[in-house]
Amino acid sequence: MRRILLSIFLILTACSGERVKPPIDRSFQDKDIPAQESWNAVVTFSDSGKIRAILYAGHIRMYPEKNETLLDSSIKLDFYDINERKTTTLTSKRGRVDDLTNDLFAIDSVVALSDSVTITTDEMMWRNKDRKIVSDKFVTILSPKEKIQGYGFESDQNLKNYVIYNITYITRRDTL
Repeated sequence: MRRILLSIFLILTACSGERVKPPIDRSFQDKDIPAQESWNAVVTFSDSGKIRAILYAGHIRMYPEKNETLLDSSIKLDFYDINERKTTTLTSKRGRVDDLTNDLFAIDSVVALSDSVTITTDEMMWRNKDRKIVSDKFVTILSPKEKIQGYGFESDQNLKNYVIYNITYITRRDTL
């Protein structure tokens, strides 16, 4: 009986000490947590029942409070014409979608490719309201006839009609 009382006394005295609380990191903001995430995602955009674009992304994170969606791990966006034929493919390492305007910003190693034109740059934006591809960065355009380089670019999403605002270099393709 004496041993039992001694054991209970030791247990109670050992448990009555000051409790140790683990440190809490209060710098973490819950706005840094995406509301939704997806890996190896395929998103189809349609209008009036017709496919307009298909987005492939390795990783998608949606932040409704910031009104943005971040894309990374390589993105690819295929654009389709009114007859649902693929006209242009845009690729980049990462990107961002403004969820208010649905504009897509392609960032890092951007390539836009149609059946006859290839455009490379560091950043490019697909503007939803007029379905145009624009960039204010240095761009290189390779067409069957010429190579053009310069700053500032605008094109329809099919890369049929494009403009470079500040041309720095132009040459015929057969001289390359």
